[in-house]
Amino acid sequence: MTDALELDALWEDFHRVVNMTSQELAAWLRVSDADETTEPLPEHAGTPTGQHVLAILQKRRTDLTDEDIEVMYEVVDEVTAQTDVENEPEAEETRRRHRLMTVGHDPLKP
Repeated sequence: MTDALELDALWEDFHRVVNMTSQELAAWLRVSDADETTEPLPEHAGTPTGQHVLAILQKRRTDLTDEDIEVMYEVVDEVTAQTDVENEPEAEETRRRHRLMTVGHDPLKP
């Protein structure tokens, strides 16, 4: 189990790297999974990690499970490893941007 100070730091880091709102992420997950003729049901859109991030965004810190905490660490590590703070504003690489957006981070968002 994570202690309170560690959880506070993780909560802050997670909400810093996940810069999309739950509404933006839900819409992105639906769009990214859609094809020319169909759009998935909202609860089935996107990757399992993207869905979990969406669920975490809708929770209070006191309601987090151990699995939520694990996913939060994974997302913080993944986004941190794939972002370049100095070059972020001109990060036009579409595939990288879309991959990051599936976990709630839009590199083009201030």
